[in-house]
Amino acid sequence: MTRITKLIFGLIILIGLAAFSRISVKDVAPSRPNIIIIFSDDHALKAISAYGSPYIKTPNIDRIGREGAVFENMFCTNSICAPSRATLLTGKYSHMNGHRDNQGTFDASQAMFPKYLQQAGYQTAWIGKWHLKATPQYFDFWEVVPGQGLYYNPNFIQMDGKTVRKEGYATNVITDDALNWIESGRDASKPFCLVIGHKAPHREWQPDTTDLHAFDGKTFPMPATFYDNYEGRKAAQHQDMQIATPTMRLGLDLKVDIDSMPIIKRMNPAQLKAWKAYYDPLNKAFKEQNLTGKALDNWKFQRYMHDYLACILSVDRNVGRVLDYLDKHGMKENTLIMYSSDQGFYLGEHGWFDKRFMYEESLHMPLLVRYPPKLKPGTQTKQLFVNTDFAPTILQTAGVPIPADMQGKSFLPLPKPAESRKAVYYHYYEYPYDHRVMAHFGIRTERYKLIYFYGNGESWEFFDLKTDPDEMKNDYANPKNQAIISQLKRELKKLTQEYKDTEATDMLAKEGV
Repeated sequence: MTRITKLIFGLIILIGLAAFSRISVKDVAPSRPNIIIIFSDDHALKAISAYGSPYIKTPNIDRIGREGAVFENMFCTNSICAPSRATLLTGKYSHMNGHRDNQGTFDASQAMFPKYLQQAGYQTAWIGKWHLKATPQYFDFWEVVPGQGLYYNPNFIQMDGKTVRKEGYATNVITDDALNWIESGRDASKPFCLVIGHKAPHREWQPDTTDLHAFDGKTFPMPATFYDNYEGRKAAQHQDMQIATPTMRLGLDLKVDIDSMPIIKRMNPAQLKAWKAYYDPLNKAFKEQNLTGKALDNWKFQRYMHDYLACILSVDRNVGRVLDYLDKHGMKENTLIMYSSDQGFYLGEHGWFDKRFMYEESLHMPLLVRYPPKLKPGTQTKQLFVNTDFAPTILQTAGVPIPADMQGKSFLPLPKPAESRKAVYYHYYEYPYDHRVMAHFGIRTERYKLIYFYGNGESWEFFDLKTDPDEMKNDYANPKNQAIISQLKRELKKLTQEYKDTEATDMLAKEGV
C-alpha cells in the first residue's frame, strides 16, 4: 500500500468515525425528550387569555397553546394545594396516595413518576413551591420554599438541609434557579425532567414592584353572580370565603396599613419604597371615603383583582423566559413543556375567592402543552382529563412503562373520541379547616354534574351545565331530572369502585345507590 493510499484510507476511517460519533450522540442524548412542568398556584382559567379572559393578556402562557395545545377540560380531583401536587407526583387520587388535605405530611417515599424516570436514566429536579412538608425524594436536585413560601426575598430549603434567603421576587428567583440548573447544574448528556413550582398567584397576592401599576385606571366588572344568595345550595350557604366579609382581610389581603404587614420586614429599601409609593396614596384615599355596603364590596373586589392579576403578569413573563431559553438553545423540538396550576380559583364568582368546591371555577385547571412530535400547533381539545393523567403522560413521553396502580391515563397522543373519558370523579375532604367548605364528592360529564355533600348534614346537588353554566340552581328535586340523576348515581358508584374509594362507595350504599 502506497503512502498516498494509506493517507486516503486513513482519512476515510476518520470521516467514518466522525460520522458515527455524530450519529451516536444524536441517538443517545436527544432521542428521549426533556420534560418541563411549570406549576403555578391558584391560577383561574379566566385569568389566561388563551381561555378567553376578559381581564388580562398572557401572551407567553398563550404561546404554549398556540405552538401546541390548549386543554379546555382539564379538571382537578381535589381542589386544594398539597393534594393536587401529590396527585401530580403519583398519578393517584388522594385516598390512594394518602394526602387528602393540607394538614398532614405527604409520604414522599411512595412510588412516584420521578422515581421511575430516575430508574430510566433521567435527571429529575423540583425547584420552587413544594408544599408537601416531607423532604423531596427521587429528585437529583431540589430546592424548595418552606410551606407556602414568600413573595419577596424568599427562603429556600436546600438539599444539604440548610435554609438560605435569596434576594428578589419569588417568581423571578425560582425561574432564575431553574434556568441555571438547566444551563449548568445538570448532566447535559442525559434527558431531564424539571418541575418549576411557582408560589404566585396564591394569597396574599403580592405583586412584583415592576407590576404594581400595571392595571392603574382599570375597573373590572363584577361577575353577575357576585351577590349570589345560594338558594337551594346548603354547602354554599355554609362556606366562609366571601370577598364581602372580613374573611378577605383589609390588612394582609388588601394591603391596607402595609406598615403592619410581616412582608415589610422582608423587603429591601428599594422594594419598600416602591410599595409605599403605590399603596400609601391608595390607602389614604380609601380611608377618606369611609366606604360601606356595596361600595366597600366593590373596592375590595377591585383591589383583589388588581393585585391577583399583577401577580400573574410576573408568572407569564417568566414562562416566556423559559420558552425563549428552550428556543435559543435548540431544545424546542425535543422538550415537552406543560403549564398548569394546582386547581382553579374564584375571581368573585358567587362572591368568592379561594377554591375547594366542585363548582366549575375551582374544578377547572388550566393546561397548555407544547410538544411538536405529538401536538400540532393550535390544537384545542374539549376532551375530559383529570390531574391523575399528568404522571402517566410524563412516563409515556419518556418511554417508561406506566405502572398499573396509576389511576390516570396519558393524554399524549390525544385519545381518539371513542377512547376519551366520559366522566370525571372528584373528592374533597378538608372540612372545617379554612373556609368551612363541606366535604363532598361527585361526578361531572360533558353536560351534567352531580355532587354529594356530607359531614355536616348530607345533601345532593344537580346541575345541567348547558342550561345553567353558572351553577346557580340546584335542580336535584325537579321530577324531570330523576332519570338522568339515577343514571349519574349509578355512574358515580362505578367510579368510586373503579378508583377504590371505598369510603364514598359506602356512603352511596347508605343513600340507597
